[in-house]
Amino acid sequence: MAVPRRLFPFLPGLRRWPSQCAICHGWGWGRVCGTCIQRHATRALRCTRCALEMPAGVAVCGACLRQPPPFDAALAAVDYSAPWDRLITHFKFHAALDLAPTLADLLLRAWQHSGAADPGWLLPIPLADARLRERGYNQAWELARRCARGMGAACDASLLLRLRNTPHQLALAPARRRANVRGAFAVEPLRAVELRGRRVTLIDDVMTTGATLAEAATVLRQAGATHVQAWVVARTPAPRRVAGEGFNPTGLCETRGGLGWRG
Repeated sequence: MAVPRRLFPFLPGLRRWPSQCAICHGWGWGRVCGTCIQRHATRALRCTRCALEMPAGVAVCGACLRQPPPFDAALAAVDYSAPWDRLITHFKFHAALDLAPTLADLLLRAWQHSGAADPGWLLPIPLADARLRERGYNQAWELARRCARGMGAACDASLLLRLRNTPHQLALAPARRRANVRGAFAVEPLRAVELRGRRVTLIDDVMTTGATLAEAATVLRQAGATHVQAWVVARTPAPRRVAGEGFNPTGLCETRGGLGWRG
């Protein structure tokens, strides 16, 4: 439903308004109706280190036990599967910013139910200047600022910098994703001292291999952050094992010693 132009100045303060649900196309409050939220965003037990779905009684997956990721904890609201994969694609690549409040609410709800540690400072994964000009917005910032407002946390989009434009991770084989983002991030030099002894939480839309979040977390640790979390709306599920192949689409890889974190 089109929002009257006279209401445009007030939109930042409106959390929901009558709308057609982006999933079932019925009418309700918010861009995704409550019925679809209940049906498609059920709570799942997840590895506390990489956010992959786990069976009951398992807090940390084998890969993270053997080779922990460079962030201390991870949180995901949903799996990157239907219908959320389609919605996140529209949000990220097709300027569907009307979905931002719903996606941020999913992440806030996951945080409230998780018992996760204090997030500290919320930092969105930054885009390179060229990508930002091309897209017109940073989807991670759209999520982070709404989450910060919802939980009363501090949020900053200028502390973590993207030094160079990198090819989209989706276009790369899993083994190349870590190399693709190596050296892509830095902390604003004049503000690095602000990170010493701080807790920070990285915010992004999707975690697949975790390479981007791992590289950013490493940079923040080198600058003095003492605790780094990684929060995403959606986590790519671990695929079933295929004979002769490792777990290619995720951060898990098979080695002679077992499973390890690819990054």
